[in-house]
Amino acid sequence: MAMDTGLIFHPYMRPGRTARQTFEWGVQSSIACDKAGFDSMMISEHASQIWENIPNPELIIAAAALQTKTIKFAPMAHILPHHNPTKLAMMVGWLSQILEGRYFMGIGAGAYPLASYMHGIRGEDQNTEHLNEMVRESLSIMEKIWKREPFFFEGKYWDAGFPEEEVALTEEDEQHKLANYAPWGGSFPEFAVTGFSANSPSMRLAGEKNFKPVSIFSGEEALKRHWDIYSEANIKAGFTPDRQRHAVSQTVFVGDTDAEAKKEVMEGPIGYCFNKYLIPIWRRFGMMDGFAKDAGIDPLKADLEFLVDRVFVVGSPDTVVDKINTLFDKVGGWGTLQIEAHDYYDDPSPWFHSLELAAKEVAPRISMPGAKPAAKQMEAQAA
Repeated sequence: MAMDTGLIFHPYMRPGRTARQTFEWGVQSSIACDKAGFDSMMISEHASQIWENIPNPELIIAAAALQTKTIKFAPMAHILPHHNPTKLAMMVGWLSQILEGRYFMGIGAGAYPLASYMHGIRGEDQNTEHLNEMVRESLSIMEKIWKREPFFFEGKYWDAGFPEEEVALTEEDEQHKLANYAPWGGSFPEFAVTGFSANSPSMRLAGEKNFKPVSIFSGEEALKRHWDIYSEANIKAGFTPDRQRHAVSQTVFVGDTDAEAKKEVMEGPIGYCFNKYLIPIWRRFGMMDGFAKDAGIDPLKADLEFLVDRVFVVGSPDTVVDKINTLFDKVGGWGTLQIEAHDYYDDPSPWFHSLELAAKEVAPRISMPGAKPAAKQMEAQAA
């Protein structure tokens, strides 16, 4: 089975972009990915950062639903401590119905202290243990709402319930029944959870609940650790881990040649974003450490060119295939390469060309560990 391609839209829009421009870029990106054959598009919910300014990803998803055909969408992720669970469950159920099966749901605890503060969560309540406790309670309420069975729950953080409806005896009674906001098909949507740190509690939650694990690439050791944590919890909960469900978020750019690809990343929107925003953040919070450890260098010496040459997946289709296969050999592989989106709003052509090459020239040549490469499969069939 070949690797899938997906897009993760944070969206890394440079400061000064209007809300309309961010919205348009999200919809344009969804259409381009759908045409290129991408499997999925994840859209982040970030309310506080000017570089990552999408407080309600469902608006982009809803607009894109009418202009795409096969690509699946997910908020990645709805920050559960920031939402009323009943309201979110109803909204998610309705959006799932609108997309008629092309929806899955990303959930998270929140990574930005300022955003949590805006939602009344401050001080010690912003610690990981407390936020994950809120996630579990919120998730439990949402699942109860979708079952549409009578209950009333008084929780630590929220109260919620589903009323017992009287039996409809007349046609008039039928007109006053509760609307059905359960997800499409009546079953729960697939859930996905992102993890970044090497000992990510999100990966443990994903394994326990049999959710889709999504790793934000932070180095080879962290990525291997993510799968170990997930699979251990998954097996303990009575499930069978499947690497095909594992998605890895990474910075990727595919060009016609290695030189063209590197030049575009170094001098274009990706390089601008990393120099102005991401590299300073990564150094400040130790997020460069895993990459530096892989290469055996001081994290302070890890600059943009180091990232392009040693960390990102940049180059011609042949080079990108080689880089991914090499990484697969080291970490065990994954099912979906979730490409990090960047701000090519002013000139989309090089970015859309990269996405098309990734989906059509790279992904079909990457096979899961243990599977025969596509070329060998065709040789075997011919024989």
